[in-house]
Amino acid sequence: MTTRPAPRRPGGDALRRLGHPVPAADPADTSPHAFPDGGLWRTEIPSVEGPEALTVVLAESERLDVPVHRVSQGSGVWMLTDAEITEMAGACAERSVELCLFTGPRGTWDTGAATRTDSGGAGLRARGHDALAGCVEDALRAVELGVRCLLVADEGVLWTLHRLRAEGVLPSDTTFKVSALIGPVNPAAYAVHERLGADSLNVPSDLTLAHLTEIRRVSRAPMDLYVEAPDDLGGYVRMYEAAELIRRGAPLYLKFGLSRAAGIYPYGAHLREQALATARERVRRGRLVLDLLARLGADGGMSPLGSRDPGELRRFPVADTLDEPLSGRPTVEALRFS
Repeated sequence: MTTRPAPRRPGGDALRRLGHPVPAADPADTSPHAFPDGGLWRTEIPSVEGPEALTVVLAESERLDVPVHRVSQGSGVWMLTDAEITEMAGACAERSVELCLFTGPRGTWDTGAATRTDSGGAGLRARGHDALAGCVEDALRAVELGVRCLLVADEGVLWTLHRLRAEGVLPSDTTFKVSALIGPVNPAAYAVHERLGADSLNVPSDLTLAHLTEIRRVSRAPMDLYVEAPDDLGGYVRMYEAAELIRRGAPLYLKFGLSRAAGIYPYGAHLREQALATARERVRRGRLVLDLLARLGADGGMSPLGSRDPGELRRFPVADTLDEPLSGRPTVEALRFS
């Protein structure tokens, strides 16, 4: 396992010179887990909504020397043409970057008016059979076009896709990433999502460092966390905590989001300039975080580029819980056109 970094605390040396107490890190808070490759952290650029935005991200990451393990998209598979998905999958494969696309209809865009109330209703979850079926259709289409990471915002969708993976309908190397907008906020919920089939879990960006330690006592499933969160997730900027986020939350994807930027979901050409500008700035924010980690001596322990394996995770039994066992292991194409 990779040796845990012992980062310098921000401002620590200067404050000690003044006799100001600087709290020492408690070794008991350090996550005992890592990615299968031994790495402690990986990087992700979110809200990469199409081929043009992806081109900007890849070019900017090369210019600024920002390593990128994963890019994710928020508008959904259904908002992209086959040609666009194929182009994105090809460009990511060429650079050994994981491409993660969102699945299907969600409550914030359909007739569920409760999502627009102060309570938020059921949020992004898939409402009814048709929305669930749409998410499944998106998953089948995406994997057929070469995508191997799917973003989900509903526990039922997650469990259904995991069962399809277990049955061989979805490729065994398909991974599922839980959205921040339904992300678990306590250790028990985190463990349940892992057992439902999650391979990485986006926790809300307002969880404290202590919350991350609590989660790591019950689960080693990879965690995703916005170092800078979009405004609709709170707009938090946690750059100075990045080293501690890694120490406590490993294995961890550092997500370089962007606050003070208008939402672009669902994306279309009418939002082109904004999407490209924010894509470029997300990469720059990543450079700022990496520079800060280097100054603190906490930039070691990154997974090798191209890594995407989440490792061995715990799951609920599948065979005993199928309502109607799938038979014959139908192909992706047969299911899509049946």
